[in-house]
Amino acid sequence: DVVVNFAAESHNSLAILRPGDFFATNVTGTQGLLEAVRRVGVSRFHHISTCEVYGDLSLDADEAFTEDSPYLPRTPYNAAKAGGDHVVRAYGLTYDVPVTITNCSNNYGPFQFPEKVIPLFTTRALAGEPLPLYASTKNRREWLHVSDHATAIDRVIHHGRVGETYNVGSGTEVDIEGIADTVLGALGLGPELKTIVPDRPSHDRRYLLDSTKLRSELGWAPAVEWSDGIADTVAWYRANEAWWRPLLGRSPVIEGAGADWSGGGVR
Repeated sequence: DVVVNFAAESHNSLAILRPGDFFATNVTGTQGLLEAVRRVGVSRFHHISTCEVYGDLSLDADEAFTEDSPYLPRTPYNAAKAGGDHVVRAYGLTYDVPVTITNCSNNYGPFQFPEKVIPLFTTRALAGEPLPLYASTKNRREWLHVSDHATAIDRVIHHGRVGETYNVGSGTEVDIEGIADTVLGALGLGPELKTIVPDRPSHDRRYLLDSTKLRSELGWAPAVEWSDGIADTVAWYRANEAWWRPLLGRSPVIEGAGADWSGGGVR
């Protein structure tokens, strides 16, 4: 009845090293799903996208991205997701496939693959290993708990208007150093584990979404406060080492001072 395209290649660092994988999955893969939906027929095709298709904001900007903001992707990952969004809209307009899109801010919560920054910092801190902070430590992201993202998707599937895009954001921004300090504090550890590593190319400064449309039209609002959500998330990783420990060697990206963005930073 409904297809929700959660699937994506989503690690910005890996996209710099293996851009072809990202365009194959996020653009061509999305088109393949849409073609299947067009032939079979479903009541809704919902596509999960990202705030990063809009580009980035300066750290002191007053504005936030709206659904009408122009697409200005700056990295292969961002461009691949933007391409997927365009394919979704094209199938909606050309073939009358009943599509909706949500562009979401950064997610966090339990069961997140440990290459992502919050589980990366948490698992490394638990092992007493350095936390690699990119040199632009004040670059900020908007953080949304995964359960709040799930409720937003559910609301759009059941009540959203076909053909529409909805931004999903919490309004809560935290910079990379703030994340490291929060994780270390939750584990009772000090700042000595923080280490600075070179920025990756085209490192976006800041994302912030205006989610007024979703909130006013569909009555959605996030339920998990950052302070509670991050504490629960760190506690989950501390209690579930048996889940994440076997995954540590599966990330193909080598982050840190030795990263080689020409392609040598891949396992």
